[in-house]
Amino acid sequence: MLRNGLEPWHLLIVAIVVVVLFGSKKLPDTARALGKSMRILKSEAKAMKHENVQPAARQAVPEAARAADGPATPRPAPEASGAAH
Repeated sequence: MLRNGLEPWHLLIVAIVVVVLFGSKKLPDTARALGKSMRILKSEAKAMKHENVQPAARQAVPEAARAADGPATPRPAPEASGAAH
């Protein structure tokens, strides 16, 4: 049955069915649209990966800068008042 997967004659039958269903005039347009969709999908997947990596990089840089520079802002000195609360 499926001893070797797809054989060449299987691909030929699939190609014939595609040509019959879509017609030879629409095939180039369909292939072009499919290629464009694949490029968009790839670029969106790459952008999503880049967004997932970026927040970790953003958090690491300020922590490293704080460690090298000391505290980012000095703490205000407590006000001295003569009356106890």
